[in-house]
Amino acid sequence: MREKTVLITGGAGFIGSHLCDLFLEKGCKVICMDNLITGKIENIAHNLKNKNFEFLEHNVTKYIDIKCGLDYILHFASPASPADYLKYPIQTLKVGSLGTHNALGLAMKKKATFLLASTSEVYGDPLVNPQPESYWGNVNPIGPRGVYDEAKRFAEAMTMAYHRYHKVDTRIVRIFNTYGPRMREHDGRAIPNFISQALKNRPITVYGTGRQTRSFCYISDMVDGIYKLINSGITEPVNIGNPHEMTLLGLARTVIRISGSKSKVIFKELPVDDPKVRCPDISMAKKALKWAPKVALESGLNRTIAYFRSAVR
Repeated sequence: MREKTVLITGGAGFIGSHLCDLFLEKGCKVICMDNLITGKIENIAHNLKNKNFEFLEHNVTKYIDIKCGLDYILHFASPASPADYLKYPIQTLKVGSLGTHNALGLAMKKKATFLLASTSEVYGDPLVNPQPESYWGNVNPIGPRGVYDEAKRFAEAMTMAYHRYHKVDTRIVRIFNTYGPRMREHDGRAIPNFISQALKNRPITVYGTGRQTRSFCYISDMVDGIYKLINSGITEPVNIGNPHEMTLLGLARTVIRISGSKSKVIFKELPVDDPKVRCPDISMAKKALKWAPKVALESGLNRTIAYFRSAVR
């Protein structure tokens, strides 16, 4: 059987780099494409000498030229944390629109299966909890978070248009909060923020009252769900995430306890359009993919804290 060739855009990022590892383990040839605006070469350094791995530094908003055949394209290129997409608003919109257009055009040309990394942010500040895939969302298109939310909503629309009009074999994964090794210390999201502050015994910053909720999926569970989705026949969006919901204040206290930190919690003003709740309804993933998360929060946090202990200076 011929080995499969996979292109992963954003492959030097947090989730993208773990997907590179997974597809290499599955015996595939992996082409990792990244312009390193938020990705890090350190995330893929261990694969650079692997004969089945190739790194291409390229911005996917420009024409993508791949000579070899492709079986799968996983489009993960995009800033993904509020700190990043507020710093790079135009780039975020361009990678969601032009980048998705280019990647879908390549999938059509190569007759490859295309998977879009979408996000729970398409649900905005939801009025329904937990959020099923059928929920259309409550998004402010002109707020500061709109550059990411609307880029991903447009990318979903583009993906479905290529599926319906050009018959491209497509998948859409709606990714909920994910954490684990290779997150950046100054990522801007809750878990890396809390851990890096806790390990330095600095005040842990919680926004608002801390009663807003999130659910956190460990990276190994996330990439397992994505792998099952791309090998399924499901073309509509699928939520992948951990439905264990908790408050951000509860998360901060858990990180302090597990890390043995002396940090205290301090409160700051809530950012504009920050969602009050975020929790996936994973009924579809359970039924259609036979997938559910396996790693409990404390176990995942222990592994992530161990990584940050070696990475944070």
